[in-house]
Amino acid sequence: MHICDSVWNTAPTSAPAQRADRYVPGSAAHPAKMLPQIAAHAIRTYTRPGDLVLDPMCGIGTTLVEAVHLGRHALGTEYEPQWAHLAEQNLRRADAQGATGTGAVYCGDARELTALVPAAFHGLVDLVVTSPPYGASVHGQVRSTRESGERGVTKRHYRYSHDPNNLAHVGLDTLLQAFTDILTQCRHLLRPGGHAVITARPWRMRGELIDLPSAVLAAAETAGLVPAERNIALLAGIRDGQLIARPSFFQMKNIRDARHTGTPLAVITHEDALVARRPTAPAPTKTGSEPQTPHRAEAGR
Repeated sequence: MHICDSVWNTAPTSAPAQRADRYVPGSAAHPAKMLPQIAAHAIRTYTRPGDLVLDPMCGIGTTLVEAVHLGRHALGTEYEPQWAHLAEQNLRRADAQGATGTGAVYCGDARELTALVPAAFHGLVDLVVTSPPYGASVHGQVRSTRESGERGVTKRHYRYSHDPNNLAHVGLDTLLQAFTDILTQCRHLLRPGGHAVITARPWRMRGELIDLPSAVLAAAETAGLVPAERNIALLAGIRDGQLIARPSFFQMKNIRDARHTGTPLAVITHEDALVARRPTAPAPTKTGSEPQTPHRAEAGR
């Protein structure tokens, strides 16, 4: 039994400070890293030490790293070999730093999750933690002329890859259908009563607000999961009872542009943390064998 806070204080420090020395060089190049404290909060709230955590689109392995440092076991799948390789390296670093959990990464399409993850783990996952890709319009890093030596503001690290089949490059309808398929696969891997935590935030496309969190919640229901909670994971710090926003260059530019045209936008300081669970069912018959724990798999397997 867990006690839930509907507002998660997940950004007391900045994202780089949270990652500190837990992640190998090159990890910062991923355009859409989950905030480590969001993953850690979800893992502490919905699992116990020794439980099994899954991220079907694990990127550089943030969920996996936080899980093994908290004494949980972790599985991740990742479509892009470069990110799967970094996730594997980050798990190795966690081992070297004394993490007590074990983890494994499998490279492939999350829509084929049940084929990628060994059958020994099917129906045993206690928690899924993931987030749908948003695309290049809301991700990336910028450098000024002073930093880059190039004229004007330059943008970098805004692509997951150049593969057109990557879900970050598809339209919203295709993305939601694919994400529904992925959540359906996750349901088969979750144990009865197991939880899925999905983070999402709205964004604007050609001026129109896209309510991705509500669309994701609908996708979870279609996938056979039962909505349980809708929480707020802060992207801002709290100081003296006030929110300390850390907006990106793109956020500030979009807000200034919108206000200049008369649209009263505000800085987004949170992500929705949507929680769903697999319906309970009769427990599987015990075979007498010891529960499985992940064995390290080379990225690209």
